Amino acid sequence: MKKKLTYILLGAVLFITQPTQGQNVETLLKAFDDRQEASTANRFFEALDKAQFTDEKVVFDSHATVDSLCQQVWYWAAEWFYDCQQYGQAEQYGLKALPLYDRGNDERADCLNLLGLIYVRMGDIPKAADYAKQCLEMDIRSSDDDRISSSLNTVAGIYMAGYQAQEAEQYIVQALKHAERANNPTRKAVILGMASEVYHTLNNDERALSYAEQAYKLDSAAGRKPQATIRLSQKASALIGLHRYKEAEDILRNILPMLREMGDQHSTAIALNRMGMALLCQKHQQEAIPYYQEAAMLFSKMGDLYNEIHAHRGLYESYWSINPDSAKAELDLFDKLKDSLYTHSTAESLARYHAEFGNDQLQQENSEVRKAHRTTIIIAIIVLLLVALGAWLLMLWQRRRWQRQMQELVEKIKSLSTESAEKVGSDESMESSPNADNAENTDKSDNSEAIETIFLMRIVEVVNESLPTGEFSVEAIASKMNMSVQTFRRRLMAASGETPKAYISAIQMERATQLLTGNNDMPINRVATLCGFEDVSSFSHAFRRVYGCSPSQYKER
Repeated sequence: MKKKLTYILLGAVLFITQPTQGQNVETLLKAFDDRQEASTANRFFEALDKAQFTDEKVVFDSHATVDSLCQQVWYWAAEWFYDCQQYGQAEQYGLKALPLYDRGNDERADCLNLLGLIYVRMGDIPKAADYAKQCLEMDIRSSDDDRISSSLNTVAGIYMAGYQAQEAEQYIVQALKHAERANNPTRKAVILGMASEVYHTLNNDERALSYAEQAYKLDSAAGRKPQATIRLSQKASALIGLHRYKEAEDILRNILPMLREMGDQHSTAIALNRMGMALLCQKHQQEAIPYYQEAAMLFSKMGDLYNEIHAHRGLYESYWSINPDSAKAELDLFDKLKDSLYTHSTAESLARYHAEFGNDQLQQENSEVRKAHRTTIIIAIIVLLLVALGAWLLMLWQRRRWQRQMQELVEKIKSLSTESAEKVGSDESMESSPNADNAENTDKSDNSEAIETIFLMRIVEVVNESLPTGEFSVEAIASKMNMSVQTFRRRLMAASGETPKAYISAIQMERATQLLTGNNDMPINRVATLCGFEDVSSFSHAFRRVYGCSPSQYKER
């Protein structure tokens, strides 16, 4: 079954469902918990499919085991409640599903990743880090760039929740590298969005703006309107950091109605916080207060301590010059929430996690990536060398095979004169004998072979006569044999098994060997001319191809 991976940023959760659908899903989930059968599981997944929550329809047959049913139903229940921002119930079902997965299973990594996100929302950073660590370890072992980028993104979000943006940067940089290699635009947009959040916190808002705009382009191009709206909210955050408050305000005023209409309470609350900040920075404190108040209420309802803290801090700053008493109350609440979220144990947990796993794992991963690159390069070089060697050996084998064939053909041409003379003499003696007629009738096949031999010898004579004049092309020889080129080619192939061009070249070489061995005083250039070559260089090259040595060396031997 294709898994619905959790793509959701810590600062942006997409929730698109109707209350009636949610009630129906929860009713069906309760029915499954009461009676863990394939039929109740299928009704639960049918409701998720109607809500367009799963990538594809999930159907179990009646033979499915109880463990497999519970594993899938409880995992997807955790996903459902997480998207509904009911983190307590999401935690409950996620913890029930986790033990049912085999260790090393990719689906177990999905469940670990989901639990990490759930605990961030609940403000339990040590638990979030622990589950995210387990997920990242599994994904790195899988060597799946897409999964690794997702896990690194989650870890970066956990460090952001723990107010450690510098550590988060290391993970988000690695996540971007893996996302680039995975070539998954959806994943890349999510990670670019997180990168924008990280660099905004690090006061590098030019970079934050660039990442938000890149993410917006990817989501817009894919027609993902809800995600594209979230990217605009992240862009507004970067614009605030760049003191472009009015631009940020205009963006947020445009997207807030869209977020409300989508029912995305979490992203709505984040945008409300940013709207309050944009107004506060323009000294519109009174106007900022209702935005911060609504955001604080929504975050409190969802149990999102991390973002609720920012809302109360904004209220404190907004009230400062308007109502000091209210400002003091908001400050006290801010400190209390911050202490409950960012405890001493949280700091120790993140520090230990980073020391024991983070840096070492990143270094190991970098080493593995470099090693993989080196291995890929070495393998590529070896493959290229083997291909080149194979091509060279093939060429050498083909060349030597051609040399042997040409040498054999030259020897056949040399023997033609002798064979022809013997056959002619034999024919004359048969004609003068009393039994000549009987001999002729005895073996017609011998006569046929003699005809072919005479035909080949005639070709040799015609070519040798034509070589000094240079008129020995296939067309010219065919004409001198009183044949069409097609007829000449067909008869020669039938008689010798060779093409006209190869046969003529062999005749050239046969004549060359005769002249070189029978005329010691004849210059090489004269031999070349008599064999039909325009210059010594082309003659030497052609001769060397057949015999593997120069004409001079052949003559000396």
